[in-house]
Amino acid sequence: MTEITTHQASRKRLIIALCITCSFMLIQLVGAYYSNSLAVLADAGHLFVHNSSLFIALIASTVAIHLAKTFSDGYKKAEYTGGLINGLLYLSIAVLILFEGSDRLNHHMTGNEHHVDSYLMSVIAAVGFLFHGASAWILYKGRKDSINVYAVFLHSFFDLLSTVSTFFAGVIIHLTGWLVVDILSSMLISVFVLFTGIKVLNTCIKGLLLKSPALPSVKAVEQAIINTEHVESAHNITVTNAEGKLVVGAHIVLNHHCTIEAHDSACRIEVESVLTEQFKVASCVLQIESHQCPDH
Repeated sequence: MTEITTHQASRKRLIIALCITCSFMLIQLVGAYYSNSLAVLADAGHLFVHNSSLFIALIASTVAIHLAKTFSDGYKKAEYTGGLINGLLYLSIAVLILFEGSDRLNHHMTGNEHHVDSYLMSVIAAVGFLFHGASAWILYKGRKDSINVYAVFLHSFFDLLSTVSTFFAGVIIHLTGWLVVDILSSMLISVFVLFTGIKVLNTCIKGLLLKSPALPSVKAVEQAIINTEHVESAHNITVTNAEGKLVVGAHIVLNHHCTIEAHDSACRIEVESVLTEQFKVASCVLQIESHQCPDH
């Protein structure tokens, strides 16, 4: 499976996970309003940024596949730009929740407590556990195919733990009447979101400022492969930079007589030699395909 094929499969998992988490985010927003729980609202804010990061990553990858000169160049730059926007969203949500939490904490200290429906709060958290569990399971099955899927899987797993925290906060409030637990729980979630946002911003800024070596265009690589003897056509070509080394992946269709003579291994070696000589390619991932002939 080539990088683009793997990327498309990973993107399907991300879309399914996005649909699941968006559905629960709407439930959280309604539940936060009726339960008057800041912890539920904080979790919804966290989930909003999580969903927006998924959405922006999907847009970035789609644009990159169709418009970028190379898979590595376009996709990574688009991904870093989307991550920068999401990092700012993380910080904004965290600051707003922390500000509201501080305000409620001041009211609590002066005896003006906000009523919290602890039962509804716990029910929403329990439902969230099921939603996040489904999302995490879908992403878990594709975590080895894409680093992006693996990162989102980890995020979904932490969301799963967050619902557990909110659930127990609701139980504690119900049993003890300590409404301050809701405030402290929301501020704890916000601190996590704040540090995550800072980390995302730091990574994206470094990625955007990093000057990677220029990569050969996909068209140039495709032309070099086609010009090789016995090659009829090439498709699904990827040009990437892996740890400073140039890696090329491609599906290669051989001439019909080459398939009959079954010397595809020799053709593969010849293509690899051409790419190494012309573009200094360090590694090739080539899939040989036979010519489709209706008479055979």
